[in-house]
Amino acid sequence: MGSMHGRNAVVVGLWLVTLLCTGALAQTTAPGAAKAYPVKPIRLVVPFPAGASSDVVGRMLAQKISEQMGEQVVTDNRSGAGGNLGIAAAAKSPPDGYTIVIATASIAVSPWLYSNPGYDAVKDLAPIARLTSIPNVMLVHPSVPAKTLRQFINLARAHPGKLNFGSGGAGTTNHLANELLKHLEKIDMVHVPYKGVTQAMTSMIGGEVDEVIMPVSTALAQIRAGKVRALAVLTEKRIAALPDVPTGIEAGVRGFTMPLWYGMFAPAATPRDIVSRLSREVVSALETPDLRERLIALGVDPWPGTPEELRELLRVDIERYGAIARSAGLRKQ
Repeated sequence: MGSMHGRNAVVVGLWLVTLLCTGALAQTTAPGAAKAYPVKPIRLVVPFPAGASSDVVGRMLAQKISEQMGEQVVTDNRSGAGGNLGIAAAAKSPPDGYTIVIATASIAVSPWLYSNPGYDAVKDLAPIARLTSIPNVMLVHPSVPAKTLRQFINLARAHPGKLNFGSGGAGTTNHLANELLKHLEKIDMVHVPYKGVTQAMTSMIGGEVDEVIMPVSTALAQIRAGKVRALAVLTEKRIAALPDVPTGIEAGVRGFTMPLWYGMFAPAATPRDIVSRLSREVVSALETPDLRERLIALGVDPWPGTPEELRELLRVDIERYGAIARSAGLRKQ
């Protein structure tokens, strides 16, 4: 009798072990179970040319995130159409966390300037993190007879349609910033679009373009070398990188502010846990002292934020730039 109870106990014990093992196996192989991430390199699409401010910021972030995650983050420059080509390509990539994209505030402009930008910023992209805020600065070629923003406005008013300005392409924020100035001051200037703002800068240095509005981070070296003249920063307060350059508001142009922000996005259907992981890594990277110092030295202000904060920023700017585009009478291309 005792031996029978012993055998039954063994059988029951084996059955329980089998049941527990089977349950554990089922949990680890269930369709919804978390998978290791990342297990291969991540592609970071930069929708502007090499050397652009977004490219510089993107490469710095890619290096830091690679160190943190133990997997390489590779930058992929896909420029053209004011950034739309690269963003559209990223939005249409597999939503598996292995393609992410840096976007600028220009994605809030595209719906108002393009009939078909190739993507819907709200529906096709999942916000990962707000990255940085970068002041824009208004520059002129040294030959332009204007040393202040007010002098430039008076010059443009005295010679309608004679002055021109370069931009990184139709629909970029540097394009709209000049359209805003034209609208606020009732002046007429000719728009000369380029594939990127760095090309516009090169043309201005060569004397082909009179004026360009661009990120301070991209312009600092040329300003310090005396190859271009800074007239105003498009912020509410003066900035540390250019303390002697007044704001547009100080020059008497109310409402002439247009800072540039960068955000990181993924294709819309990217799993929420992957988006959350990427968001944590990006925010952590931007909070490290060494990366912060490197960015600030370039005139870039670290501005880490959550997916929700980036989503709200995008919503507000879509409304804001829509109002500017309508008031400037811009037509969709």
